[in-house]
Amino acid sequence: MDLYKKAEKFVEESFGKSRTIHFNRTVFWIKKLQPKTDEAMLIAAVSHDIERAFRKNEIKNIKKRKTGFLDRKLMESHQKKGGKIIFNFLIKEGAGNAMAKKVRELVEKHEVGGSRRQNMLKDADSISFFENNTGHFIKEKAREFGKEKVKEKFDWMFDRITSRKAKSISKKWYYEAIKKLGYY
Repeated sequence: MDLYKKAEKFVEESFGKSRTIHFNRTVFWIKKLQPKTDEAMLIAAVSHDIERAFRKNEIKNIKKRKTGFLDRKLMESHQKKGGKIIFNFLIKEGAGNAMAKKVRELVEKHEVGGSRRQNMLKDADSISFFENNTGHFIKEKAREFGKEKVKEKFDWMFDRITSRKAKSISKKWYYEAIKKLGYY
């Protein structure tokens, strides 16, 4: 079994198959943004949020800090721990150190970007977020944290998009989500 299929299975087993649409669609959008991509990018796309499957105190931390979903310390921890989890998984599965390191470096910056490849992963993550996750935020998270915090999250996810193509793809879903929240 190739490394991508192993990583995909690891994500499905970690989250449960019914909760992996965001990851699979992130892979889809990577392929749309850059049709000729490599296995490291595809593995990073399918596993970029793997840390969430092993997280214990996200909601408690967000409520305690009252910073909402954009807490820089939580975000940095999310990226670093996710990078470490997938790196260790790939090494255990027989990936070479160079491949595992490439994936780790992508996952470690998937929220904030940096390099061209990290930005591409960030953009695909945002597109998939708007395509698949806004309904959950509107129904569940707005009730729990308030619609202002959810709007901040939506604005940030849209504003962080680097490429014009990704921005154009996301635009309709972004405005739809903002409208459903009660803005505009």
